[in-house]
Amino acid sequence: MNTFPLFFKFTNQPVLIVGGGEVAQRKADLLSRTGANITIVAPQISDSIRHLLSDSKHTLIAEQYDKQYLAGKRIVIAGTDDEMLNHQVHADCQALNIPVNVVDTPPLCDFIFPAIVDRSPIVIGISSNGKAPVLARLTRARLEALIPQGYGKLAKLAGDMRDEVKSKIPTLTGRRQFWEKAFEGKVSELMFAGRESEAEQALKQDLEATHNRLSNLDAAKSAESNKLGNVGEVYIVGAGPGDPELLTFKALRLMQQADIVYYDALVSAEVLDLCRRDADKVFVGKKRSNHAVAQQNINQMMIDAANTGKRVVRLKGGDPFVFGRGGEEIQALRAANIPYQVVPGITAAGAAACYTGIPLTHRDYAQSVRFVTGFLKSGEPNTGFAALTNPKETLVFYMGLHSLGRLTAGLIEAGRDPNTPIAIVSHASLPTQQTMTGSLQDIAKKHEDSPLPTPALLIVGDVAKLHDELAWYGEPIINSGQQAHALTMV
Repeated sequence: MNTFPLFFKFTNQPVLIVGGGEVAQRKADLLSRTGANITIVAPQISDSIRHLLSDSKHTLIAEQYDKQYLAGKRIVIAGTDDEMLNHQVHADCQALNIPVNVVDTPPLCDFIFPAIVDRSPIVIGISSNGKAPVLARLTRARLEALIPQGYGKLAKLAGDMRDEVKSKIPTLTGRRQFWEKAFEGKVSELMFAGRESEAEQALKQDLEATHNRLSNLDAAKSAESNKLGNVGEVYIVGAGPGDPELLTFKALRLMQQADIVYYDALVSAEVLDLCRRDADKVFVGKKRSNHAVAQQNINQMMIDAANTGKRVVRLKGGDPFVFGRGGEEIQALRAANIPYQVVPGITAAGAAACYTGIPLTHRDYAQSVRFVTGFLKSGEPNTGFAALTNPKETLVFYMGLHSLGRLTAGLIEAGRDPNTPIAIVSHASLPTQQTMTGSLQDIAKKHEDSPLPTPALLIVGDVAKLHDELAWYGEPIINSGQQAHALTMV
């Protein structure tokens, strides 16, 4: 971030605007809504500004700018069409350490006016750091369409009842879960439908029901377990191949509810950043021959967290049920009587196929596809090559790059044609994606000469030869020692 977003209280705070035309009016209109005391200095002040700032708390000075008017001001806006005057205002403010904004001149701005979505008391500011204000406004327009007008009324109701909720639900986790239920359920639906009194009544009923349930708990058990009357829940969430735009809506919603997140090495930073900002984030990644946390310990960590009433997200690269150990984890959760949900993610094979233009099935080349692991649970290499010789079946090897030579030799020895096309796809769906193509008999040498980084998977079969023809994502096409370039997506 080049700038840090903050929300300042300007109620009854002195603000100076230099300029008396349309630009000054726009800034005065925004600041007047915050309750600021606005001073306008300009030789000519428009009738619109005079009408807008007719309240006695504001001051209009129909004179040339003088730095004496800076005294005591919290911020200053220069909105004139006189470039020399704007530079002078900026220099004077810098000398007095007063934050200044020279409109439409980013190098002379200590702060930026964002595009604003106003659902007071919910306020969203969008900024492009002065690089693309039109794009910021278009983003605002999209959010305006997505966020119901009732958000502000819902927030006001929550504020009015905050103290009562705090008195009746003693734990922070309990209050968070109560509000999440209210904001995602019947209460919000009633408010958005304009039925405000019914929404308020529903919220009060929910609060009383929650309070009564808590009051009936065994006090000793509650103190010992720090629960809300029941255990928390675990969400095993597929994070997909790395591109955050490939997450499901459900995955994103549960990630935003998490109290604690246990995440793998294959989860990209961009995806992790979409989890709730104040959730605890714990790395439990596993790479080949390097497990930061043993699987049984991960299972126990999730169980222990859920037993304290927390909402736990187990964030896994790809799909939890495709070489993701999701099945092992829910077996442990079931044995411990922990509620859970599983959210599918786009597995690496699907992402690699789509982003490289290699269809896993094609009527001319392959009528089936098989996902195969390069290594077994014991850590021993997978040597079941006899079942992998069908030329009309595409093979996708997970965790196979480090044993590429052994895999290709094993397939050839089992009877697969040495000229069978193969592709290595590295960092599928990410900006760093690379694809190398070749045949079973030469791909190991190619990769030895120009190794690709992990994570990567292997696609074996005639469909791999379609990469050069169908590739669309912006990456180099690596084949036969030469490089061409795929079309860049616009």
